[in-house]
Amino acid sequence: MSFSPTTAAIRFGYGLSPTMPPPASTAALMAELTAPDAMATRYPLPSQEQAVTLGRALRDARALQKTEGDRSRNRAVRAARLALRGAEAEAFVNQLQRAVQSPHGFRERLQYFWSNHFTVQAKNNISALYPTAFGEEAIRPHLGGSFADMLKAATTHPAMLLYLDQNSSIGPKSRAAKRMDARRKRQLGLNENLARELMELHTLGVSAPYTQTDVRQMAKLLTGLGFNSEGGFVFRPGWAEPGAETVLGRHYGGEEPARLADIFAALDDIAVNPATAKHISTQLATHFVADTPDPGLVTAMTQAYTTSKGDLPTVYRAMFDHPAAWAPVGPGGKARQPWDFIAASLRSLGLPPDALDGLDAGRVQRFLTNPIKLMGQPWQKPSGPDGWHEEATAWITPQGLAARIDWAMKVNRFLTLADAGPTPARGKDTDSGMGTGTGTDMAGDGMSGSMSGDMGGEMGGGMPAADSNAADTPRAKGRAAGGDPMPDPRAFVQTALADAASPTLIQAAARSESRAEGVGLILASADFNRR
Repeated sequence: MSFSPTTAAIRFGYGLSPTMPPPASTAALMAELTAPDAMATRYPLPSQEQAVTLGRALRDARALQKTEGDRSRNRAVRAARLALRGAEAEAFVNQLQRAVQSPHGFRERLQYFWSNHFTVQAKNNISALYPTAFGEEAIRPHLGGSFADMLKAATTHPAMLLYLDQNSSIGPKSRAAKRMDARRKRQLGLNENLARELMELHTLGVSAPYTQTDVRQMAKLLTGLGFNSEGGFVFRPGWAEPGAETVLGRHYGGEEPARLADIFAALDDIAVNPATAKHISTQLATHFVADTPDPGLVTAMTQAYTTSKGDLPTVYRAMFDHPAAWAPVGPGGKARQPWDFIAASLRSLGLPPDALDGLDAGRVQRFLTNPIKLMGQPWQKPSGPDGWHEEATAWITPQGLAARIDWAMKVNRFLTLADAGPTPARGKDTDSGMGTGTGTDMAGDGMSGSMSGDMGGEMGGGMPAADSNAADTPRAKGRAAGGDPMPDPRAFVQTALADAASPTLIQAAARSESRAEGVGLILASADFNRR
């Protein structure tokens, strides 16, 4: 098994595009990590400072609202809520734009993987933008660097400290605890959440040789990490547990006052621990290649991690150099998660860069975030700190499949809206259509069935002969032929899947009764939903 441009685009990026060529080599994939980050400039995401400002505006408006009889304060709450909702919608769209428009799909997939590896969630709507800021500040700058640097940035980011309650963790014998005890106002104690998830999920792995004592010692070492009212990181020596801590047989700290450098020293050591090397390599191979990755692939990546002391590009290169990484996309492969499915669908359709500009929050919810939720992946809301699950059985469920089919068969409505240009900025969307059904009523779209990839025998009729140049710019050809935003399915199956399309799907696409039906069939097929 050797390098394949189609596999490179589908497995290691967000799929094929009619406007951008697939990666030409493994060297091209690696070069993405050092190329200028044009997507971050073109589609900016909120910083932690901006996230805090918008959240504080809502918090302050709510505080004022408690005064009875003042309608202006009620309006202030509504305005702050709408501003935050609009910022959330814009952040979602900009992240989607990066996946759809970037010529560097591997970089965007890496940000998705690492943001999920270091899962954070908003604790409430005031902190709604914290996860987005976390990915942009703690993850993206370190995609092509060392794991130790990413680990330190993720562990100390305010979004992580808030999510895992580290801001309220205090050393039992610290100066701050003694002051609280003297006033009989002690309400805080040692919290082990961050220490446990750091060791179990972020680094060593659940089966690694560490003990509860190591977790508790790590929790004591982490005391002092926090953030201030401005949402910025702070280290509070007075909150830190005095004395040295012993983690995995090594001693850290003991100086007075406590030092952040001691925490970083522990994180550096854990980052190069052999258990961490194996855990990180397994996680990467599982996400990108197979739910049960080839043992030889994991071994090669683990060795690369160990010899390079956690240099991530070296680990990625070892993954690309192993034959198992290039097994053909097909039955038994990984399933595209809902976010991946939506992004890959729009990318394969050649969605123009300005198509999503101006969509108001209501339409973003109707056409994008609601469907993803119905598919089983509510935006930035995994079930726990272990993030979204990788196995195909987590995503290929009756409800999830129905929602995918429903969205695929109605995507023509979304493209029609996108071609119409920017929409008025309103909080409420009154258009009928996409993403509001259960995913089972598709009679109006001319199709019912499942993602089996073998629907050709059920499709009668067929389309007239295809334009010989239809694959060049399929959506443009469609519009030129009469305003239809959908491409010719016979051309689109090659645009979207190239040599990964099965003969059965190619035949089914040719027999479809309409462009919308054919494109929907392709997007809902098993071929397209694998990577």
